[in-house]
Amino acid sequence: MAKKPYYITTAIAYASGKPHIGNTYEIVLADSIARYKRFAGYDVRFMTGTDEHGQKIENKAFENMQTPKEFVDETSGEIKRIWDLMNTSYDKFIRTTDDYHEKQVQKIFKKLYDQGDIYKGHYVGKYCTPCESFFTDGQLIDGKCPDCGRPVQEAKEEAYFFKMSKYQDKLMKHIEQHPEFIQPESRRNEMVNNFLKPGLQDLCVSRTSFKWGIPVDFDPKHVVYVWVDALSNYITGLGYDVDGKSDEKFYKYWPADLHLIGKDILRFHTVYWPIMLMALGLPLPKQVFGHPWLLQSDGKMSKSKGNVMYADDMVDIFGVDAVRFFVLHEMPFENDGVISWELMVERLNSELANTLGNLVNRTISMSNKYFGGIVTNTNVTEPVDEDLKKVVMDCRYKVAECMDKLKVADAITEIFALFKRCNKYIDETMPWALAKEEDKKDRLNTVLYNLVESIIIGATLLEPYMPETTEKIMAQLNTEKRKVTELGKFGLYKSGTKVTEQPEILFARLDVKEVMAKVAEFAPVEKESMYEQAKKQKEEKENSAETKKIKIAEAKVQALKANPDVVDKQEISIEEFQKMQLMIGEIVSCEEVPNSRKLLCSQVSFGKNNVKQIVSGIKGTYSAEDMVGKKVVAIVNLKPCKLAGVVSEGMLLCAEDPEGNLSLLTTEKDFPGGCFIS
Repeated sequence: MAKKPYYITTAIAYASGKPHIGNTYEIVLADSIARYKRFAGYDVRFMTGTDEHGQKIENKAFENMQTPKEFVDETSGEIKRIWDLMNTSYDKFIRTTDDYHEKQVQKIFKKLYDQGDIYKGHYVGKYCTPCESFFTDGQLIDGKCPDCGRPVQEAKEEAYFFKMSKYQDKLMKHIEQHPEFIQPESRRNEMVNNFLKPGLQDLCVSRTSFKWGIPVDFDPKHVVYVWVDALSNYITGLGYDVDGKSDEKFYKYWPADLHLIGKDILRFHTVYWPIMLMALGLPLPKQVFGHPWLLQSDGKMSKSKGNVMYADDMVDIFGVDAVRFFVLHEMPFENDGVISWELMVERLNSELANTLGNLVNRTISMSNKYFGGIVTNTNVTEPVDEDLKKVVMDCRYKVAECMDKLKVADAITEIFALFKRCNKYIDETMPWALAKEEDKKDRLNTVLYNLVESIIIGATLLEPYMPETTEKIMAQLNTEKRKVTELGKFGLYKSGTKVTEQPEILFARLDVKEVMAKVAEFAPVEKESMYEQAKKQKEEKENSAETKKIKIAEAKVQALKANPDVVDKQEISIEEFQKMQLMIGEIVSCEEVPNSRKLLCSQVSFGKNNVKQIVSGIKGTYSAEDMVGKKVVAIVNLKPCKLAGVVSEGMLLCAEDPEGNLSLLTTEKDFPGGCFIS
């Protein structure tokens, strides 16, 4: 009988840097589900990978003096290394720079354009660079990005748009008819109430302000917006072809059984992605699960906070399976979980070393001590055996029920309840007391056999979550893990089997002080934090009003000393001067121009709905951060031109002293942006 296919994906990791343990949690969670489904008899296809395009990556590559491709080759390789370190059993690792993916994305974009779902227009709105996302004013929270909380920038550019509203009612109907589509329920309510019911706006699906992306083949100055690019991986990774020549894997595994993603990108996967699929005439994924975050005790992990924990550092101290256990067991179903080095030590000592490790070690040691390692079932039973067997036999049902609901942490709790029952069984039967009585040896044989059999069943169920630990336990008991069809039978361990003579300690107890000393070696959080604070104080001092006054005074003195000759330009008439349109503008955002030592690109507001992009050679005097909020004088009717590949729609006016120091022109009074200068 053919196995039923099961297709599970993670969100592809953004290749902007090394993933921290919060990012790594998702791949381990997906792996545990994939392993469980394989064990349960499914033909599993498990895919993950990296999202490698976008402005943020283009900027980071420039900062590292690399091409974007060189940068993502390194970061994607590092992400894959971490995924492999965590013993994840993915079947395909896709990259959005793969040739096949890029060609299919271009074909998808063209198909949607040809059928009228995508059209060309202009975008004016708020843009969050880290999230690669546009937002309306109403979607912002306290004026900042609703997803990451960072500042947004005013953006204006020619763009292609997707007609979201065309499919809104169809998507709403699908969600109503398939309540399991978005899980947990709280996430479903959030998407319906916050996005669908208020009405969907057309989605910007291309960019022209940067180049690192998949070009729109029929309009090459545009690159495909990152979410159309990234989301398409779920079908291109199966060999989907727009022209109907898809690989057999696509027909076998699509629609996906589960998209496993972080709650922060739920909107893209439950609103934009389903609508894209509807437009392509493809069935929707069966379920999208938005898992919570794994947080530090002081909030979300970030490099700026200095509280980032990395999987490879944790593995160096605790081992792979201990880290897998912690991130899976400590994460609630809906609410965010908390992680810390101290909490990991506590859980390792109490759950892994005491409950599981001690149980296996004691059982093997007693078998060696009393019977030379030979485990024999002599069938001398007592009523207490039945309760143990019931707990062991019921465990598979409880785990299955938890996994059907994706409650992985609860499934692990049920398995450890089995191990705890085994420890209690030792206390109840007291093998050390039985060993003292010659006529109790057959009973002692049965007790130890029951323990070994129970451990094997528990370790078999544990394999999806802690595969290396299961393998070690089976090796020490000289057996193999059970098949799913064998879990309903107690007593399959072959009587007379010899266990290992030297049991391995599965998890050694750790001292928290020693662990924190190791942590300090590779994660000197306090030193980094102090450095950042000192750097910030230095910058604040350099940018203080008093310091600026001193610099200006020094510049004036130098200018007087130099006494330069003034070079007169050709006279112009008043009519020629009046052709220039001078206005007061307010700089709402500013960023450095890639590959340029002098240029800053400013978004300048000249009143309501009038934002112009102006490129200026003032980087040596002003930083991008300095520029935001300044009132400036600008020429606004110059013909647009390109500077270092970036379009400029005007000119900011500056004064320059003999030493080349610049000062932006402004007005004596605080006039609003949009006022004319005459």
